Amino acid sequence: MNKAITDGVQFMPAAFEAGLGNWSRGDGVPGSDSYHNVATAAYVPADQDFGGCLELQKTEGVQKLRYKGQTPILPGCYIRVTARIKAMSGNLPSVRIAGWAGSAGSVHVEGLPETDVAVPLTAYGSVVEVSTIIGSGNRPGVDLVWGTEPIYGHFGIDLTGQNGAVVRIDDIRIEDVTQVFYRDLMNWVDVRDYGAVGDGITDDSAAFEAADAAADGKRVLVSKGIYYLGSSVTLENRVQFEGNVIMPDNAILSLTRDFHLPAYIDAFGNEELAFRKAVQSLLNNSDHEGLDLGGRRVSVTSPIDMQAAVNNRTTFAQRRHIRNGQLRAEGGPAWENDVVTSQASYTASKPFTLTNVINVANIPVGSLVEANGVGREIYVRDRNVAAQQITLSQPLSDAVGTQNYTFTRFKYLLDFSGFDKLTYFSMSDIEFQCNNMASGVLMPPLGGIFQFRDCFFNRPQDRAITSHGSGCQGMLVDRCNFESPENGLAAQDRTVVAITANANDVKLRDNRASQFRHFAVLSGSNNVVTGNHFFQGSMGGVRTAGLVLALRACNTTITGNYVDNCFIEWTNEREPEPDYTGGFGFAGVSITDNVFLAGGVASWFSFIVIKPYGTGHFINGLNVSGNTFRCVDAVMNRIERVDTSYANLEIGQMRKLYFSNNTHHNVEYPTHNPLTVKHSQNTAAQTWQVECAPHLPFNGYAQNVDGVALRGRIANASNAAQYVSPHAFEQKGPNRSQVHLVWPSSVKGDVNVQVRMDK
Repeated sequence: MNKAITDGVQFMPAAFEAGLGNWSRGDGVPGSDSYHNVATAAYVPADQDFGGCLELQKTEGVQKLRYKGQTPILPGCYIRVTARIKAMSGNLPSVRIAGWAGSAGSVHVEGLPETDVAVPLTAYGSVVEVSTIIGSGNRPGVDLVWGTEPIYGHFGIDLTGQNGAVVRIDDIRIEDVTQVFYRDLMNWVDVRDYGAVGDGITDDSAAFEAADAAADGKRVLVSKGIYYLGSSVTLENRVQFEGNVIMPDNAILSLTRDFHLPAYIDAFGNEELAFRKAVQSLLNNSDHEGLDLGGRRVSVTSPIDMQAAVNNRTTFAQRRHIRNGQLRAEGGPAWENDVVTSQASYTASKPFTLTNVINVANIPVGSLVEANGVGREIYVRDRNVAAQQITLSQPLSDAVGTQNYTFTRFKYLLDFSGFDKLTYFSMSDIEFQCNNMASGVLMPPLGGIFQFRDCFFNRPQDRAITSHGSGCQGMLVDRCNFESPENGLAAQDRTVVAITANANDVKLRDNRASQFRHFAVLSGSNNVVTGNHFFQGSMGGVRTAGLVLALRACNTTITGNYVDNCFIEWTNEREPEPDYTGGFGFAGVSITDNVFLAGGVASWFSFIVIKPYGTGHFINGLNVSGNTFRCVDAVMNRIERVDTSYANLEIGQMRKLYFSNNTHHNVEYPTHNPLTVKHSQNTAAQTWQVECAPHLPFNGYAQNVDGVALRGRIANASNAAQYVSPHAFEQKGPNRSQVHLVWPSSVKGDVNVQVRMDK
């Protein structure tokens, strides 16, 4: 690039033959004295070395010679001032290139270097050439770095040393030498050309912004160096980092045309820091909705506090997305769980609160709460140090009174708990490589529509996805894979849980989870669980629940899943006063078109388990239809049962149960409701005792007879046909599992009786 050629910029000063009035005895500014009609200066038209030249006698300590014309100084443009000189007589002086830096309004720019190193003249008649390069950027080869404030200069030479010398000076040349630093055809601008220093100390923010403004579609080049950016910087053009930047935590680097993690890694030189700064920009710039990790693996040495990375925001409610990469936990003490044991009190009147908590300040938000009477997956949602109180994610089941609690804070690769509220955040195609030392993701305490799609959670130390509040409202988990680190343990010895959710409307679809203690613990209602394969077998032992529904009236649909060596457990463990006092009861679950498989299990194992934590409960809406139930290497008694560890169900109060169109393989007692019983009465009797047990769900009572169909003629003891109908009496026999058909007289024959165990 040569500005004289491309833009017609005039750098070359007038020749001496054009008149010495163009040359100043001072700094060259308007009004300064010139060499016109000065006795000690004369134009020599013919010199054997120079042709036309200036002959000058040194009469001052610093004899100045400056061109009075304004030589332009342009960002990114570098000029070279060259002078050829020889001594004719007198004391031999020294010579140096010198200039005067000016800005708008002919204001002198103070503090800049304006003279180069002086070169001594050592012999008479010998030509000495001196030259100096002046420009805006601090780069190798630039002698006088002037930055971007000067817009012109007055250039020439200084003679120093003893007076009395007579010298001859060839015409001074000023030329554009930018090509020394730039390729002939550039598609980038360098931040150094706009004043960036790159020493890691000087604030180069303004230089970056200036270079970006000048780029006009070209790339911004951050050449080698360490650049300190003391304030937020937005680059609207593409950028190439050969050097690195350092910034305060609250300063944002926004790369609007290169918004992807590889660019931030190039910028900061550290994967983990680059991820934090990229996320910071993601939530502070409307020009991009998603962060592409570019398939890169980010080595994470400590939990990433996502709110601390975006420390100017505690809430956010616009869609943002992170995709396509791997987060890998690397070893170190930062992943060790924090465990605090403290005394606290609990009362049923404040179901979400622990009071009088000792050392509450030491208990981290997001900690798992464990103690007698505490249900599964209860977390610290918030704390009030002044009031010595803790807010819980869910009520406790049987913990009224004062006791010691254990609070365990797991360490997560991505920790969103610092946000007050976060909505519409999603992640896809990310592998959370927890390496059996970190957990996966801790959700924000409040928010909604958090989404995970096509993600892999590999070997989480304690949890894969955890909600410690209601930030899981409407959460979507689609096509994700969960791999447990505990596949070498018996199922009952495992502690790792894949998914914990507290709020409503959670969708778990087409996921795979292998050998966790639980695939999911859902404490809200209106959930959809469809197309998943969750597997908890191998290594023998007692199978655990794959899916836990921890709310009575949960209105949950469970469809098209592969429930493999585990079961579905439905409880009311979120009730501090668990005895039934009103409401729908265990209501609103539909289990349809699933594949249930178990092998090597005890005969009492069942695929559907209801566990009431108090008395008086009943089922009020359960649809189990179109499923395949299969047991291999063993025969199981039945597919469903009540876990009576705390209480039984009120069997006589059952309502709206449907067990139909299911397939049972190696199940001793298939269950149906309504149940069709084929009864053959071979001996004439007036009362026929039709046994319905044990084929009614949950060993229920024969509460209703929907119909009696004859399977042939009804006859008396003499085999004479009888055209009569019976009366049906329900809930007969010692277990209330019989239906008695009472005929007008003693008869015999075959009938089908359709019986229901619910109201």
